[in-house]
Amino acid sequence: MDKRAMYKLTYGLFVLTAKEGEKDNGCIINTAGQVTSEPNRISIAVNKANYTHGMVERTGKFNISMISEAAEFALFQRFGFQSGRDADKFAGFKSSVKRSENGILYVTAGTNAFISAKVEQMLDLGSHTLFIASVEDMDVLSDVPSTTYDYYQKNIKPKPEEKKEKTGKTIWRCTICGYEYEGEELPADFICPICKHPASDFEKVIV
Repeated sequence: MDKRAMYKLTYGLFVLTAKEGEKDNGCIINTAGQVTSEPNRISIAVNKANYTHGMVERTGKFNISMISEAAEFALFQRFGFQSGRDADKFAGFKSSVKRSENGILYVTAGTNAFISAKVEQMLDLGSHTLFIASVEDMDVLSDVPSTTYDYYQKNIKPKPEEKKEKTGKTIWRCTICGYEYEGEELPADFICPICKHPASDFEKVIV
């Protein structure tokens, strides 16, 4: 079984944002889509380990910003490679966001649209929660095509630097963010400490 087949699904990439009290936060997600047109509803799946997940769960509202092919890798680093528990993800980024009618920030740099939504239903999926939400506001920001997961892998994510000297060490590299775990075997229940993806998203590399 080749697990890379999952990468052929037509994932988009989005910045999910939420606000709780005075706290603004956001994270990268790759599962969002329209589920009904009348009334207009969308669904998002969010890893429970993400701080933004709890904010959406408690407040019942969120924005998603659709990442475009104009996005730079720094956008993924800001919202995907650090936790809102430890950092202000919007520090030094205020010129690249706006606040929508629901009071939540959305990203304007490297995105082509945003949607504001209110949660109607939540479904526990184990590692993730599926949120079904009604659309309250939306706008198109750019005509640049949306970034697919495949486009991100091929054109935005930096390629690992080639090691000049082979050491013979075995590492497991996260195919999402590039985090490396050193060891002959990767624990089956291992979760990437950076992007929170499971062991199935790691590849074995001899360096």
